[in-house]
Amino acid sequence: MDRRQFCRTTVAAGVAAAYPFFPGCDRNTPTATQADTSIAAVSFTGSEIELERAAIKELGESLSGPVLLSGHPSYDSARKIWNGMHDKRPALIAQCTSTDDVVNAVTFASERSLLVAVKGGGHSFSGKSTCDGGMQIDLSKFRGVRVDPRSRTAYVDGGSLLAELDHEAMAQGLVTTAGTVSHTGVGGLTLGGGFGRVARRFGLALDNVTGVDIVTADGQLRHASADENSELYWGVRGGGGNFGVVTSFEMSLHPMQRQIIGGDVIWPLSAARDVMRFYSDYGKTIPDDLYLDLAMIAPPQNSDAIIMLHACYSGPADRTDKVLGPIGEFGKPIANTIKPMDYVAIQSSWDDTDPRNDGEYLKSGFTSEITDELVDALVDGFEPHPDRTTQVFFQCSGGAIARVPADATAFAHRYASHSVFTVVSWKPGVDRDPHVRYIRNYWNEVEPYTRGFYTNEVADEAQTVVNANYQGNFDRLLRIKEQYDPTNLFRLNANIRRTA
Repeated sequence: MDRRQFCRTTVAAGVAAAYPFFPGCDRNTPTATQADTSIAAVSFTGSEIELERAAIKELGESLSGPVLLSGHPSYDSARKIWNGMHDKRPALIAQCTSTDDVVNAVTFASERSLLVAVKGGGHSFSGKSTCDGGMQIDLSKFRGVRVDPRSRTAYVDGGSLLAELDHEAMAQGLVTTAGTVSHTGVGGLTLGGGFGRVARRFGLALDNVTGVDIVTADGQLRHASADENSELYWGVRGGGGNFGVVTSFEMSLHPMQRQIIGGDVIWPLSAARDVMRFYSDYGKTIPDDLYLDLAMIAPPQNSDAIIMLHACYSGPADRTDKVLGPIGEFGKPIANTIKPMDYVAIQSSWDDTDPRNDGEYLKSGFTSEITDELVDALVDGFEPHPDRTTQVFFQCSGGAIARVPADATAFAHRYASHSVFTVVSWKPGVDRDPHVRYIRNYWNEVEPYTRGFYTNEVADEAQTVVNANYQGNFDRLLRIKEQYDPTNLFRLNANIRRTA
């Protein structure tokens, strides 16, 4: 591969000069693209660099998946992520379909100090799975899940979606924690934490990771587990994408019946304060096998604004009435959809709540108690708007999550009873500024009742805030970061780096 340092030029001129051609593996099948000239790009320090035509061609020939440049018919669909607030244009997209592809793509970027974003399911609220002018390593075609029912282990390719993990595991009567929206990527969810409908029972997704294969910044493929590269193994479980590109996860699975009891109980928005206080009190008594979330939702025009509890009970059937009865009996609900359900079905039941291309902005934090002051701040500051959907969302924690010591993995927030999110979303073409401003101001009133935030939701926080969020685990994470990524190639994440 051409290893020369390239001349500087303007990004706009380079991207405009990119045109597709297709040299396939058999030189007949289209698999890659090449520029007619060199193209402009951006280094991870922000400086402009130039990628030569021959180097891009050689990269394309080294991958089993395509390299997409601006002008390729698949470029626009590949570069997009779910959050329409972020419309970025990478200089090139490496659509990796194998571990070797990832090795070659990382090596290419590292040798050129090229800005790198890594995309799995594309659910980065903050837009960090794409970039302007750099390389997007796209794992969306690198998918597959294999389940070994005897060892109760799932082997998950780096770009796989939660739906694939749930489907393959549940077919064997097994399960692991896998989020709440099934088109989310396993990698992004797991590396930062990984909450889900069985997390109180079986721990976070990262608590169930027994090993990873990871391509680090030097282009080396490493296996990390309790017995091999153990510090790296500790760091990837909560340190996000700071240390490399995970190409495979090994995850523990647990026996569980396929049928659960789940659904929603809904009240009018006027009951919000009472429902939140009930949720706070009742949540202190629930067993580990009950997952219980709260959502306060105002669609555009303030039509049908509601507050609701969402339940997933996976425990013994003969305890259903005792566990879930108080929810349906509280207040005067306007709907109750709780019923026996297929677990895989409830796992995809929220998929439409995250529509592709809508703009979305959120602020979030952890809390160890839902106090009256927090309830008042949330209810008093909640403002429906005709041009947006406004939401407050609580995700429950505790149970098995809380029984893991804060320093056992890089995820430090074991003290939390809940995560709380304040969110707005808007349709394409709507001015985002007033809605983003609203959430920032709203969160200023809520944040004093929280402590820390979910690493996966990092957005525009200052570096000192990001570092502090790792709490007592930061110094150890920094040592691992400086060992495996000394140049900070993997920086588009909740980045771990020195501030002085």
